Amino acid sequence: MTTDSASESVDRVLDGSLLSRMHLVGIGGAGMSGIARILLARGHSVSGSDARDSRTVLALRAQGAEISLGHEESNFDRLGAEPSAVVVSTAIRQDNPELVVAQRRGIPVLRRAEALAALMAEHRVACVAGTHGKTSTTSMLTVALQHCRLDPSFAIGGDLNDSGANAHHGEGGVFVAEADESDDSFQVFAPSVAVVTNVEPDHLDHHGTSAAYTGAFERFLERVEPDGVLVAGTDDPGAAVLADRAEAAGRRVRRYGELVDGVGDARLVDYRAEHGTGVATVELITDSGTKSIDVVVSVPGRHMADNAVAALLAGLELGAPLKGLLDGFAAFGGVRRRFEFRGRADGVRVYDDYAHHPTEVEAQLRAARPVAGDGRLIVAFQPHLFSRTETFAGEFATALGLADEVVLLDVYGAREEPRPGVTGALIADAVPLPAERVHYEPSITDVAPKVAGLARPGDLVLTMGAGDVTMLGPEILTEVDRIAGTDSAERE
Repeated sequence: MTTDSASESVDRVLDGSLLSRMHLVGIGGAGMSGIARILLARGHSVSGSDARDSRTVLALRAQGAEISLGHEESNFDRLGAEPSAVVVSTAIRQDNPELVVAQRRGIPVLRRAEALAALMAEHRVACVAGTHGKTSTTSMLTVALQHCRLDPSFAIGGDLNDSGANAHHGEGGVFVAEADESDDSFQVFAPSVAVVTNVEPDHLDHHGTSAAYTGAFERFLERVEPDGVLVAGTDDPGAAVLADRAEAAGRRVRRYGELVDGVGDARLVDYRAEHGTGVATVELITDSGTKSIDVVVSVPGRHMADNAVAALLAGLELGAPLKGLLDGFAAFGGVRRRFEFRGRADGVRVYDDYAHHPTEVEAQLRAARPVAGDGRLIVAFQPHLFSRTETFAGEFATALGLADEVVLLDVYGAREEPRPGVTGALIADAVPLPAERVHYEPSITDVAPKVAGLARPGDLVLTMGAGDVTMLGPEILTEVDRIAGTDSAERE
């Protein structure tokens, strides 16, 4: 895989000929499928491979992509012509047969972000970065711009609930994208509007140290166009420092949070939960005075209100009208795996969420509590990555202590090999709840029956994590019905 500098990487892909016939390894993934959709919409030939069939793979085939199941060298030989470039993500191992044959044959190999950067050419670009909230903020900004009839192109790390899409080729001349810091690949982007929601140590398996992680965001800001702007959530200490450094370097900065007071900033003065949604009262600070507005967000949680205000400032910077943006936030239907309702059985509601960092877990559990009402909050949490589990076990345990009952799954290793002594029990043993309310279930097949046995009418169950825990929602609903002796589950 390439290790070029950011500028060299972008130079390599700005030659449009590389886009003409791309082959995407792992084409069914959230990021890769979005690139494939845009390429197909622009009339390019697309091929790819994935480990298994899925709704995403079937949809891409219907759009014209040629997709093989399994990663084999022979996949290239089945194509009518050799790919102009091969695109890979960080999830693809160096010994992947298709990556190996591409390198042997001298076919250009691009990182996912490099391909995305090439698609951004000749657009005004808004990139949303940060440790938490990237997908939701990118999604809110996209939907709000659509409500303003600006038809943005977009690439998001999750599917919008309303359209079911994670990417789109628009005609509005604006490109909105989620910028991933996990492998430093966001250095290839050159946005006009850069949003940084927060900066908190994560992905230390790649970056190594907290300082190196923060340094990646500082380098990202150097990529912002000279006349561009940084939108920063300065209630977060890491983002606040980043904003100060950007301003000192002569960058234009727009801040949002509780304590901001500069022209162009957005001050949050109140947040209240209302019937499963949220309303944030925001003061927009202008040269001529302060304008107070209510930002209605159709998904619960103060953290979601923060994301909406970030999207609001970014949208205003892109020239969108205030009323259209506010209408868009109120109509926002959410993103799959972001407090997504999965169904109801015997009075038990089941939701699913992607939270996989302690700060995200805490924020989502706090948001879920008022939704649970008089019922208990039961969380089934699957730690993601051995390195993250080992580093943040104590913080995960503290956050999970906000629930009434906790079921801990074993670690979803993803790209990592197991580490001695690092299991879900490492977190379970430290959760600050009575022992009888914390349950370690190392076998995923035992989790649904366990959760269903704990739940009773009125409870809210939340499956949480970045791995295959997302599959458990329907199984839990079925088990609740079985225990209740009914067959009345309402599923999404």
